[in-house]
Formats: sequence, structure tokens, C-alpha cells
Amino acid sequence: MSRTQLLDREVAQAMSALSAAAKKGLGDPVLAELVMIRASQLNHCAFCLDMHLQLARRHGESEDRIQLLNAWEEAEDLYSERERAALALTEAVTLLTDGVSDEVYERAAKHFGEAELAHLIGLITVINGWNRLMVSRRVPPGGYQP
Repeated sequence: MSRTQLLDREVAQAMSALSAAAKKGLGDPVLAELVMIRASQLNHCAFCLDMHLQLARRHGESEDRIQLLNAWEEAEDLYSERERAALALTEAVTLLTDGVSDEVYERAAKHFGEAELAHLIGLITVINGWNRLMVSRRVPPGGYQP
């Protein structure tokens, strides 16, 4: 069964605008990329992983932190408490089967102001949307051009 790789231009523009607004409001491009990589790992989105790995490297992210992101909870010394709170929230929002616990939400709220937290949740939401668009259409990695 073949799938279309086409995406309506207006949908793509709206998603890109939401992503850009969330990243800008979060104000931390490295953390934004870590969040998007982690969600893409959980959603098995090869296209988004390829793209956000490239962007993370361009923002100066280290290979150690990128390679161990899938095990961030065990690699405590590599990630700050703020990053760990964002990654925990990313996992809770991405894997919504159990919802977002008060503990996870409050942990994030301790490290992010109200506006930053809103932008972080927006970023997590938009990357999950992108993951679903790309995976459902079977868009392969390698097509991202900066």
C-alpha cells in the first residue's frame, strides 16, 4: 500500500507557525530540540528524528547527550533538573494513556514560568502532530534540508 508524502501547504504552514511560536516562547533552542527528539523517539518518527538531530547539533548539543537521550532518566548527570522536568512532561504528554500526573506537571511548573510552560506544552503538542503526520504518510528520513 502506498501512502502520499504530500502535505497540504496551508496545514504545513499552520503547523510550522505553531512550532516557531512555541520554540520562540520557550526561549531555549537546545531544550526545544531535546524535547522534539524525545517525542520523535517515542513515536518512532524517523523523518523528525533526522531533522531534529541535525538541528540539535547545529545548536551545539553534544553527541553524548544526544545518544543518551533515550535513557535520560538513568543519565542523570548529563541533563539539568529543568531539562529532566521537560523530558518527563514530554513523555507524559506524548504517551497520554495515563494522562499527565500532578507530580509531572508540578515538577515542570517548578522550572518553567507560566508562559514558558504553555510554550513547552505547545511544543510537545506540535511535535506529536508532526510525528503523526510524517509516520502515517511514511515519510522517510533524509529529506530535511536546513
